[in-house]
Amino acid sequence: MIEVLVVDDDVRVARVNAAYVEKVPGFHVAGEAHSAAEALHRLETLPRLDLVLLDHYLPDATGLAVVQEMRRRGDQTDVIMVTAARDVSTVQAAMRHGALQYLVKPFAFAGLRAKLEAYAELRRTLDGGGEAEQAEVDRIFGALSASSEPDLPKGHSPTTAELVRQSLMHADGPLSAQEIAERTGVSRQTAQRYLKLLERTGRARLTLKYGDAGRPEHRYVWATRG
Repeated sequence: MIEVLVVDDDVRVARVNAAYVEKVPGFHVAGEAHSAAEALHRLETLPRLDLVLLDHYLPDATGLAVVQEMRRRGDQTDVIMVTAARDVSTVQAAMRHGALQYLVKPFAFAGLRAKLEAYAELRRTLDGGGEAEQAEVDRIFGALSASSEPDLPKGHSPTTAELVRQSLMHADGPLSAQEIAERTGVSRQTAQRYLKLLERTGRARLTLKYGDAGRPEHRYVWATRG
């Protein structure tokens, strides 16, 4: 299990985020904190922590200050910023201080789930050790950024695009629109629309599966896979 510390100044929001985390397979909430001081104390006293979901606006310090103090102490626990802070300077500072990802409030469960699943994929890749081929390097950096598809056409949801992207990235082989729909909870038509977008932008490749009769089935694979 990936042990998570949820940090938010709002107790109610912290509980909601903790409940979200618990819904994602492979993740467990080890504790909550509602201030910078409490977060740093938890980091020292909890027996094990792998990840901190860290708000930026805390009553006694900023989330960035918490990350700085963690690194000063030699604490390399991974951090995902979960905050309403949208200014570019804060985002850049978070990256420089070692935050792996940055999730802007408000967000739905699907948005946090995508970040957590990408983080779990990163851990699996790194825990494998050895040398990395280009596809593996792309997967590592893709998990680190875990960003939604940029410049989406009007009428497309970044959250849905991210869900479809993650499903393809984590799949063992090509998937059909129906399989994507079942994994993400969207309709088959919606899955098909986003798959075609990924194909047009070069992020996915179309393959054809021929059956005994009728038209071949369209299946898609993440472009960095062999």
